[in-house]
Amino acid sequence: MKIIVCMKQVPASSKVEIDEETGTLKRLGSDTKANPYDLYALEAALKIREKHGGTVTALTMGPKQAEEMMKDAYMCGADDAVVLSDLKFAGSDVLATSYTLSQGILLIGEADVIICGRQTTDGDTAQIGPAIAEHLNMPHAAWVSEILEIKEKSIVVKQDLASVSQISEMPFPCLITVDKDINVPRLPSYILKKETADKTVRFYAFDDLPDNDLSRYGLVGSPTNVEKMFAPPVNEKKIFLEGSDKEKTEKIFEILSAGKFI
Repeated sequence: MKIIVCMKQVPASSKVEIDEETGTLKRLGSDTKANPYDLYALEAALKIREKHGGTVTALTMGPKQAEEMMKDAYMCGADDAVVLSDLKFAGSDVLATSYTLSQGILLIGEADVIICGRQTTDGDTAQIGPAIAEHLNMPHAAWVSEILEIKEKSIVVKQDLASVSQISEMPFPCLITVDKDINVPRLPSYILKKETADKTVRFYAFDDLPDNDLSRYGLVGSPTNVEKMFAPPVNEKKIFLEGSDKEKTEKIFEILSAGKFI
């Protein structure tokens, strides 16, 4: 079984710089980490491989520094790692990002299951996974909380949706997005760090992708744009209250009612 896990680097803190011209985050040189939801996706892939065999490939789109995250994926047990990196991909919205990743998946080839995290902590759209599946014209299931069974030609999953839970079965190839309740991600292994120290991360650029229609990538291929983006203002104002629990509760109520702390 060939499994591809889509991952993303996200800001490691709320202190991020904004490019005023493009309205996008300045990712180069910023402190980053793996998107937490993607770690659940990677763990789900590794558990499938442990039980049913196959390979796990981690895939991301981003700058050169994304190699760090891919090295961590190796340390968790991934068999292969691919980074799609090109200035032509910069400024992509959901549509352009998902299309770029879909082309990366076609480049890798022959995936049985593609696994994504439910959403990213920087964009929070929860649209990338389903959009990739639509680009690839394959069935998909979102909000997966449990993988119930892997059959010869299909996968059975449990989806926890807004008001109901449902069991879905999909033929391969297919895509799922997983929620944080599905497992507990493993930590990077020191043993695997030593074993994979010389393992390379594969980098591909725009010219390597199956579709070289520039109108579908980056800012050019993004039908939506951000009019304004800014870091939230830092408010370090503090109020210290003294007195009994009842007195402090009354003071808190008075402050909030008057809007004095805003």
